[in-house]
Amino acid sequence: MTKITSQNLLKHELIGLPVRVVNSTHLGYVGISGMVINETKNMLLILHEGKPKSVPKKPSIFQFSLPDGALVKVGGVEIAMRPEERIEKAAWRKS
Repeated sequence: MTKITSQNLLKHELIGLPVRVVNSTHLGYVGISGMVINETKNMLLILHEGKPKSVPKKPSIFQFSLPDGALVKVGGVEIAMRPEERIEKAAWRKS
């Protein structure tokens, strides 16, 4: 498996990555942080303080912590698709 970097994050599975909501049009989502435990087309499910929290992708900006310690900000609009579609689209862009 390829190492996750800021350049290839969109080609990888987000489940299992630490994440924090750094901005959102709904201020109640800002500051939610924890592990991504599931992903749908429009939502990230984040385990926040022991409880699952659903955060809509499109109105939010996320900061992911990569295994090497790098922090990567991603606009939710960039990932607002089914995980398999995002991975396929990211792979297609690189070819």
